Amino acid sequence: MIFRSKAPLRIGLAGGGTDVSPYSDLYGGAILNTTISLFAWAHLKIIDEPEFRLFAADRQERESFPAMKSLPLTGQLDLLKGVINRMQADYGIPVPGFELTTNVDAPAGSGLGTSSTLVVAVLGVFAEMLGLPLGEYDIARLAYDIERKDLQLAGGKQDQYAATFGGVNFMEFYADDKVIVNPLRIKPEYLHELENNLLLYYTDSTRESASIIREQQKNVEESNQGSIEAMHQLKEQSRMMKEALLQGRLDEIGEILNFGFQQKRKMAKNISNSRLEEIYASALEAGATGGKISGAGGGGFMTFYCPDTTRYQVIEALECFGGRVRNYSFYPEGLTSWSA
Repeated sequence: MIFRSKAPLRIGLAGGGTDVSPYSDLYGGAILNTTISLFAWAHLKIIDEPEFRLFAADRQERESFPAMKSLPLTGQLDLLKGVINRMQADYGIPVPGFELTTNVDAPAGSGLGTSSTLVVAVLGVFAEMLGLPLGEYDIARLAYDIERKDLQLAGGKQDQYAATFGGVNFMEFYADDKVIVNPLRIKPEYLHELENNLLLYYTDSTRESASIIREQQKNVEESNQGSIEAMHQLKEQSRMMKEALLQGRLDEIGEILNFGFQQKRKMAKNISNSRLEEIYASALEAGATGGKISGAGGGGFMTFYCPDTTRYQVIEALECFGGRVRNYSFYPEGLTSWSA
């Protein structure tokens, strides 16, 4: 028997970075994001041999181990190992062995929440195999604990919850890792227009987000008022975005994105760079009214709001930078798992 799962990647629309501790613990954070039709996939096949075989198809990385209680963390496939180790510790894996195969539809470090979404997908496939009665909050919190506590990886909280819940959500973050997910009931015609006007552009570069996030955390810890005020403004941006979407004021989306772009650059030094600034300026000159750098920044995907039919002029203007536009659609569901 084989067990499968998929979890959607996400586009952050507003509030990015306010889900990261210690800011969210001290001031409370707020983010608005939406999941899209790009996924992390996990496939789990039970085998008779007492062996754990791991294969990340998108990265062409393989490792095999004798069945054991805890797999060694070596820097390769550690996200998969982290989930397996937690499953062993909390529930036990009562099979002789298994083959775990994963794939992600976007590169690691591209700003769409790939790492956290992969952890959610792998958790989902094990929960399916073991018949665990875990709800959305349970899965998302467990994924967060594995990444941030077990594996000690720097980052925020939004990605795990977006991948698990799916859809368009306004999320609130508080001390003690408290998270409230508020699904937004946006009229279909507003979502169709938003989807049409949001251009997803891959800059053909990735970044290691941990150093950017650590600088952001340090700025809060050291009471850097410029950085903290920028985060306050980004939290306000998420509320502005929520009201605009719910009320159908889509002509304001670009301006709200541009407001966030100006603020996010103040959070840490390497969030933007000269190439990203040039791409952003070219998109605006071609007709976009605003945009953002996805994830922690530094590279990866950028999103631009292109009203009317300006997306075609923006695409043409960005051709010289060597990146590419990625087609997508909004995806309303979260983590899904099944057996075959």
